[in-house]
Amino acid sequence: CGRVGGLRPPPGQALPVKPKLARATPSAEELLTPPPIARPERVDELQSRNEPRESDRFDLPPPDGGAAPVAETDNQAEQRTDEPGPIKPQ
Repeated sequence: CGRVGGLRPPPGQALPVKPKLARATPSAEELLTPPPIARPERVDELQSRNEPRESDRFDLPPPDGGAAPVAETDNQAEQRTDEPGPIKPQ
């Protein structure tokens, strides 16, 4: 357990080898310390006043004027195929 003392490799084993571009072999502590990109700092920018939202070009209404899509029935799901092209009536 790491809480009892410093971390060391098991007897008869060594730490991982030095990375090719590193100047020195990292210690166990350095290997266990996450890089800053792994835990980015939180940015809490408060709005000082109400401001209108910028328009979002991806926030579009549904093409048929707002009606919700019709839920697929079990019968429609059974008839669905993965074949490309027009469906031939049976």
